[in-house]
Amino acid sequence: MSRKLIALGDIGVERLEGVGPRKQEALTEMGITSVLDLITHYPRRYVDRTSQAAIRDIQEGEEATVVAVVKRVHGRRTRQGRSLVEVDVFDGSSYLHVVFFNQPWRAKQLSTGSEVVLFGKLERYRGKRQMTNPVVDLVGNRTGRIVPIYPQSEKAGLTTWELAGWIEEALGRAGPLVDPLPDDERQRLQLADRTWSIRQIHAPESLGAAQVARRRLAFDELFRLQTILVMRKRAVERESRGIRHRVDGPLVTRFRDSLPFPLTDAQKRAIAEIQDDLAAPRPMHRLLQGDVGSGKTIVALVSLLTGVQSGMQGAFMAPTEVLAEQHSLGVRELVADLIVPDDRTLMGERPVTVELLTNRTTASERTRLHAGLIDGSIDILIGTHALLTEHVAFGSLGVVVIDEQHRFGVEQRAALREKGDANGGEHRAVPDVLVMTATPIPRTAAMTVYGDLDMTILDEMPPGRTPVATTWARGPLEETAAWDRVRGEVAAGRQAYIVCPLVEESERVQARSASDEFERLSGGELAGLRLGLLHGQLPAREKEAVMTDFRRGQLDALVATTVIEVGVDVPNATVIVIEDADRFGIAQLHQLRGRVGRGTARSWCYLLGGGSTPESEERLHALERTTDGFELAEVDLELRGEGTILGARQKGATDLKLASLRRDKDLVALAREVAFTIVDADPTLAAHPDLADEIGALVEDEDREFLFKS
Repeated sequence: MSRKLIALGDIGVERLEGVGPRKQEALTEMGITSVLDLITHYPRRYVDRTSQAAIRDIQEGEEATVVAVVKRVHGRRTRQGRSLVEVDVFDGSSYLHVVFFNQPWRAKQLSTGSEVVLFGKLERYRGKRQMTNPVVDLVGNRTGRIVPIYPQSEKAGLTTWELAGWIEEALGRAGPLVDPLPDDERQRLQLADRTWSIRQIHAPESLGAAQVARRRLAFDELFRLQTILVMRKRAVERESRGIRHRVDGPLVTRFRDSLPFPLTDAQKRAIAEIQDDLAAPRPMHRLLQGDVGSGKTIVALVSLLTGVQSGMQGAFMAPTEVLAEQHSLGVRELVADLIVPDDRTLMGERPVTVELLTNRTTASERTRLHAGLIDGSIDILIGTHALLTEHVAFGSLGVVVIDEQHRFGVEQRAALREKGDANGGEHRAVPDVLVMTATPIPRTAAMTVYGDLDMTILDEMPPGRTPVATTWARGPLEETAAWDRVRGEVAAGRQAYIVCPLVEESERVQARSASDEFERLSGGELAGLRLGLLHGQLPAREKEAVMTDFRRGQLDALVATTVIEVGVDVPNATVIVIEDADRFGIAQLHQLRGRVGRGTARSWCYLLGGGSTPESEERLHALERTTDGFELAEVDLELRGEGTILGARQKGATDLKLASLRRDKDLVALAREVAFTIVDADPTLAAHPDLADEIGALVEDEDREFLFKS
């Protein structure tokens, strides 16, 4: 009789031999409370005892793993009062001296005669071979050629061999495990059997077997996650009544004809995909990914106008007031000459109406807007989170565009979608939703983070946009060149941004640092220039006045915090200087750089400050090397790991313990493909009860109710 994997989640670790109250507490500290937690606590690496480096063969400066026996342990305090533990180990070829600073507990852990695995860099000190503070694992009485080494075993005072022993017992008592992946799919994908895989990852016959096992178990993690996302996507499509928009109407044609520039092939492709969605009877849920300056706003506007020509309204939500106001100015300009039919007017037609709603909108203005939304005389409403307030209701909302999706959660997306039809009751149609991001993330990560959305990518820049020349100014000479460039461009009638360091995540502290820098530059490098100051603590009216002055060219340079990160569009600005650039992430630096190069003139970005860590140096090198946001996203994923990208999506039992969005790109795509095959043929997994049980146990209660509705 095979046992369900999930059933092991109901068996506490205290039922295993040798797990008393103290050991149980130590396991709990590591997040292991059930047998399921224990057997999915995978080895971080393996020691192959047949191919270990002999101590005598390791070269100075080389990193190596050695397996040796402890011969002598001595603990003492240095003159400076630091604890020092000295250990001599022997592997049959030579002795190695090992020192541990500030780790007094090592004296008790490394008893004479115990076998240890050490990983570190070999150095010579007073003629002796030595390792300082190496990674340590106690192998104890583990036998066999390949020994698994488990993570975090030291933190809770547990050894790797204790964990291996309990895992061995747990797997022995569990017996064969149910495999929820249909046999034909498993064979087609050339994946190993689950029971074999979970045994081989913990006690592999060879390193090759461990890799085959890892591939299967990593696939399982991604497959569970993708099945949940695909079920959610299909359930929304099934449960919601969409709007069939008119995509071939005159309004969109007139708009496209009126543009003073040709659309790129990527924009045409994106518009075609979106219009296919808009014409369909199910609601659109699409992610539009495009690099800074790739022309997403035009694509969004075509989507909104498709709704308007179908007799519906559009909503455009942006994350900041500065960006909402910017969109409002830009959209009004682009639709200035467009007319829509309206029986309520004398001529039977009127101009397309675009309105703005932010926290700054006055009470009387709000009253007017609310009336216009209900009676349909407002065609497009642009705004911030203010669009989500309960007082905002549309007469017939047809298309929703959400800019900078990463700033808004799934709940906010749903809240805006719910504002569909104020007069339609529970049978109302659900508006089409387009979410946009100018922060590219790698395709595999997007499939996982936004797996419930269809995806469109703008991978082409409009003609005439010049790449921004980026320089990492590492020292005083290059910094002087940066300020010379600012003054030179201002003299030529151009403008500049100076972005102040992100001192900490506090708007007040950022405001102070920006104000201080404004004062310093006014009397220093930029003396005599017309400088403006912009930060999050300024009153809204002041903020808008500064931005207006800058747009009109009445200021030469804007000293600002990251409030200018997204969407600020001043084509005459050709230089941006980012101070203490190593404090910013890749995505943010790329966004900030996108504030220049928005016209046809050559533009420059200067990154000031040395790299404070190897990782920050790599970030700054990458920014200097390329302006391709998708390439930078891959670098970012490599440097920061997927946890940062998955964010809130990574919760509880859907965590990725083995799978990596970087290393397992092929598995992400395979898992998604299999999830669609299964869910499309069996929407509630009625014919796949083992998979349904596994998925059901891994999702939150409200999701379970939603996904398994018959």
